[in-house]
Amino acid sequence: AACRVMRVTCLATCALNQWALDFDGNLARVKASIWQAKAKGARYRVGPELELPGYGCEDHFLEVDTIEHSWECLAQLLAGDDTDDILCDVGMPVIHGGVRYNCRVFVLNREILLIRPKLCLANDGNYRETRWFTAWQHPKKVEKFKLPSLISDVTKQTHVSFGDAALEFMDGSLGSETCEELFTPNAPHIQLALSGVEVISNGSGSHHQLRKLNQRVELIQSATAKGGGVYLYANQRGCDGGRLYYDGCACIAVNGEIVAQGEQFAVQEVEVVTAVVDLDTVVGFRGAFQSMSVQAAASEKQPMIEVPFSLCVTNPLGAAVSKPMPVRYHTPEEEIAMGPACWLWDYLRRSGASGYLLPLSGGADSSSTAALVGSMCQLATKAAAAGDACAIADIKRIAQLDDNASVPAAKELAARVLTTVYLGSENSSNETRGRSKTLADEVGSSHLDVKIDAVVAAIIAFFVTITRRAPKFKVDGGSDVENLALQNIQARVRMVLSFVLAQLMPWVNGRNGFFLVLGSANVDEGLRGYMTKYDCSSADINPIGGISKGDLRAFLRWGAKHLGYPSLASVEEAPPTAELEPIREDYVQTDEEDMGMTYDELGVYGRLRKIARLGPVEMFKRLLHEWKDRGTPAEIAAKVKRFFFFYSANRHKMTTLTPSYHAENYSPEDNRFDLRPFLYNVRWPWQFRKIDELAEKAMKER
Repeated sequence: AACRVMRVTCLATCALNQWALDFDGNLARVKASIWQAKAKGARYRVGPELELPGYGCEDHFLEVDTIEHSWECLAQLLAGDDTDDILCDVGMPVIHGGVRYNCRVFVLNREILLIRPKLCLANDGNYRETRWFTAWQHPKKVEKFKLPSLISDVTKQTHVSFGDAALEFMDGSLGSETCEELFTPNAPHIQLALSGVEVISNGSGSHHQLRKLNQRVELIQSATAKGGGVYLYANQRGCDGGRLYYDGCACIAVNGEIVAQGEQFAVQEVEVVTAVVDLDTVVGFRGAFQSMSVQAAASEKQPMIEVPFSLCVTNPLGAAVSKPMPVRYHTPEEEIAMGPACWLWDYLRRSGASGYLLPLSGGADSSSTAALVGSMCQLATKAAAAGDACAIADIKRIAQLDDNASVPAAKELAARVLTTVYLGSENSSNETRGRSKTLADEVGSSHLDVKIDAVVAAIIAFFVTITRRAPKFKVDGGSDVENLALQNIQARVRMVLSFVLAQLMPWVNGRNGFFLVLGSANVDEGLRGYMTKYDCSSADINPIGGISKGDLRAFLRWGAKHLGYPSLASVEEAPPTAELEPIREDYVQTDEEDMGMTYDELGVYGRLRKIARLGPVEMFKRLLHEWKDRGTPAEIAAKVKRFFFFYSANRHKMTTLTPSYHAENYSPEDNRFDLRPFLYNVRWPWQFRKIDELAEKAMKER
């Protein structure tokens, strides 16, 4: 009698650096991933969510063009030999019955097998999917979909199945869920597992957030830890045209254990991750779980589309089954060093700019930004040295090098793509000037040391000519209004000069193009509004605008050792200061004294306001317990009221905030993430009165 053949298959997932509406590039990357998967022996390849148009099209999804161009790309994919002998799972928008859906399209051997619409849409935080798509309202139901003529002309099909179904092959079964569905309580993978589906895939569009990856990986593991199965996770990786960095980490899990994992951060555009899996281990795992068997026997089964195709390989005994492996996680400092750096690289190479210009004050924030550009240069040149043709071409194009020139080292690349400028004034110290120059030398940037006093004096003289009044700093006897105005003049002059230099320095150096101006305000300063509107926080983009001061200081300490920029250690040790007021023997301006609160306190306020969703009164109640050893109820009440006063008084600044890398889930970013009014009653009369009453009651009970 013949022995039963093992059911071993090779499966592929991928991370693609897609770009919204870049149909040529997106299709090329999809094709490249398919051929790489084929080369590795894969029988199935899953790609990221909405990979053909790019996930970040936003309101462009409302345009018929976007759907039409996605079909055109799919037609090209079906017309060639790309899908021959490999099942391809492609993400794109589809209109069915006049309704727009976020879909997975399963194609094999130049035909469409199934279109599976998303059941649960992401609609919180940075996500607005219900603005563009509708969730499929008919679980476990399948309808007929009439194909567009441009597809029918290629496949000779007129209709295909559309709905919540899975695929049954000659030797296995496969179903899918999409991104957000993994995170839902009643996730589709549960019903798929109870229906006996062995392979479950997830084409996702998930962005980076500090300390978030473990949550995602644990959900992927748990998807098959209880119900068994093989789970493939695909994701975009890169900046596809907005504030988010999609952080890859394509991976494959079997029965709750990771057997393959891709990189979270990288400049390469296509990464394919494969695993060889034994489907019989899924059957064995589930068969030993009697409670699951009872639920599976009682469940309504998933509709199955029969496909005459072998999912498994023909020589199972010659295939080495992938073993469980430990999950690789980066530290938060490594995440900061790599995520924003890759985002900066994508933005630079896709913007048409020839470099970045950074006002480098020698303080923690601008030094962090300089270090990130240095990290960007290190990552790009490392990829080029490893033979990445795209990285090599991008470096030569941006740096304006000849085709036959060798790829420069990281510091040499920094000299061509980063210009730093110390915009000093009479209020600047020798210490910050020295730190700025030292760090510029370590990173390799082209550095300028500029005095802005003549420009500031000209503006003040102009004002005096108009009003015949001369404002003074507070240390010289001036009022708070005069003091703030004189600081703002310096700050805004720096912004104007930065854009002038960014536009003209390439011309000065005999090069083409323009520089993008980098901003350096951190997330806590944005929350408190501790910045001048239209100062150096106003720039083209800001890689640290979503990162807290505490995390940046930890990054500086890490970068001093691991990035090769030792001066970052002295930057971190220095007290933060704006250096906008005159230095006196008895007075040196510092950020925390200016703000009336510490950066650590700001981090607490920010997390309670956004993540815990607490208003003034509930925040006071929470801190009354958490800070009971740090002050009296009256002192805690004063702190909370001070924060909400400045937060609300300065909220208008968020409407003009420079687009920033999203890294923190308490970000006050006004454009997409944190939607609030920008005209408040800053006295908060009702709320503050309640806080005072609670504080008085708490004082009496002490």
